[in-house]
Amino acid sequence: MNESKQLLDLVGPQESTRMMDALKRGATRRDILTMLMAGGMQIGLAGGLAGTALSAHAQTPKRGGKIRVAGATAAITDTLDPAKMSNQTDYSRGTMLYNGLTSLDGSLTPQPSLAEEFTTKDAKTWIFKLRKGVMFHDGKPLTPADVVFSISRHKDAATASKAKALADQIDTVKASGANEVTITLSAPNADLPVILGTFHFLIVKDGTTDFSTGIGTGPYKLKEFKPGVRSIAVRNEAYWRPGRPYLDEIEFVGIGDEGARVNALLSGDLDLVASVNPRSVDRIKGAAGYAVFSTQSGQYSDLIMRRDMGPGANPDFVLAMKHLFDREQMKKSIALGHAVVANDQPIDPTNRFHFAGLPQRPYDPEKAKFHLKKANLSSAAIPVVVSPAAMYSVETALVLQQAAQRVGLNLDVKRMPADGYWANHWLNSPVGFGNINPRPSADTLLTLLFKSDAAWNESRWKNDKFDQLLIGARAETDLAKRKQMYADMQTMIHHEAGIGIPLFLASLDGHSTKLKGLAPIPLGGLMGYSFGEHVWLDA
Repeated sequence: MNESKQLLDLVGPQESTRMMDALKRGATRRDILTMLMAGGMQIGLAGGLAGTALSAHAQTPKRGGKIRVAGATAAITDTLDPAKMSNQTDYSRGTMLYNGLTSLDGSLTPQPSLAEEFTTKDAKTWIFKLRKGVMFHDGKPLTPADVVFSISRHKDAATASKAKALADQIDTVKASGANEVTITLSAPNADLPVILGTFHFLIVKDGTTDFSTGIGTGPYKLKEFKPGVRSIAVRNEAYWRPGRPYLDEIEFVGIGDEGARVNALLSGDLDLVASVNPRSVDRIKGAAGYAVFSTQSGQYSDLIMRRDMGPGANPDFVLAMKHLFDREQMKKSIALGHAVVANDQPIDPTNRFHFAGLPQRPYDPEKAKFHLKKANLSSAAIPVVVSPAAMYSVETALVLQQAAQRVGLNLDVKRMPADGYWANHWLNSPVGFGNINPRPSADTLLTLLFKSDAAWNESRWKNDKFDQLLIGARAETDLAKRKQMYADMQTMIHHEAGIGIPLFLASLDGHSTKLKGLAPIPLGGLMGYSFGEHVWLDA
């Protein structure tokens, strides 16, 4: 039980408040004991309550202080435009500067944010009542026009929004009152509040074309932004959530090399680092004053075999590669247990629509050999592009290379630097690797990454039946039928898409033990990239 709630239950609100106020003024455990015993409480019970009060006080957020944080990516393409954000560094900055209509909690349930209420009668027409008194960083009040602009721009092809495939289902966005917006969909989708709680749908000012100043309604205001280098954000004193944020300032940098991130953490240069390799966990835990924070989620690094070019155009090559994954070995030797085995489809076991009945694809060199023979490929080496930017891709490719050699396939592992990998190699290499951040719903994940026209359709796999199922599942109100539709889609991806997913990865973040307030949100590490609003320093 949370210590603050436990204290409240045991002594009531008045006595609890009196004790916490005394501790804030510097009272010691002895002082609290004396206070309780003066009221006639026995020493044994008073001692227990004093301990609970001290623990609760230690968990009370404190205001002030600055932290330095490192994400795993940095590039000149770093952006503060929510529509174009594509990695954890962008997302982390975005959640500092902006808010969405909704936000997602630790169970990925949508909660009110800029919209204090959202309702629908048919899952097709949604009414969002906006919170009053919300101000942008430049003093402009939030209006329905800002929401209409922010959401509508995703539908405009000229915006080049990463979420266009999600926004295409929105027919109209209109102001329907002084503090109200109505969104009408082309077909019902019960997950709309979930979608609007994701990173791309953060709300910006009406008419914004220059995003370099990061003007939003979020907990921090932008002080400095140098793409590919760093950003500095300072507390928004006029933030609409009372008492938030706790920190004075956050400096955020991107460091592609994991070893450099960990070294900077342990030398005291950084307070929080994302994407720690399992091999660094013992080193961090063994250093006084440092800890590792783990979030199990649907994150995965995937082998991409483009179906429209190169060897992946041959379905037998694709199947051969999928049978070369020794998943249990990879879980032990690469992730060191910080993962669960996957099955070449993207819906992880924590998702309510995960299809557990899909037979697990085994490590089967003989079957791989059979499909390679059918593929009738030349003896030329096949380049496989990897980078530290795609978590575990280097290690996974080397394990695959060894397995391939045993069946007569020559894989040429080409390691690229983290800097520029996402812009230059991901989506462009015939055979390579991606790293996919967790998504809040099955629909969001499949729409962004597997719909035929999705910008991030990594293997360019296109299937009309899949697209029809995806759209149909949004409107299906019968849960059993909806589960079956998602099961069918997972099966299709497993068999046909040019994607090999060996593991679902835990996100591991290293941090100073002085940094408090971290809690898992399974959108990924760094509290689903929203740590800025929640953490504080206990120094």
